[in-house]
Amino acid sequence: MLRDRIVEAIAEGVLTVGSSLAATRTLAADFGINFHTVNKAYDLLRQQGVIRLNRKSGAVVTSTAAAPPFSAEWTVRARTLLAEAVARGLPPDEVLEICRSVLDSFGATQPEDMP
Repeated sequence: MLRDRIVEAIAEGVLTVGSSLAATRTLAADFGINFHTVNKAYDLLRQQGVIRLNRKSGAVVTSTAAAPPFSAEWTVRARTLLAEAVARGLPPDEVLEICRSVLDSFGATQPEDMP
């Protein structure tokens, strides 16, 4: 999903606060997708506060600070994902290792964060 790829690019530091995203038609052509698909992804990111849209400057990455409503929403989504892992038999230590690995891939953990 395009929205997810953009969020990952922000998490990886490829896109930073103030970064401009490609115009919808340009991005659609680059990925061989309909520009309406790009519009929908950009609009969802705008609604989620990840980007701001402006007719002149286009789509721009906004602050990455998490607001309390996002934290609560994310906790619910994470709980469901973790419940699925447990229900499918992944051992807790493997779940934690996967979480650490993903966070490490974004440069989000430091050695002192590890138990």
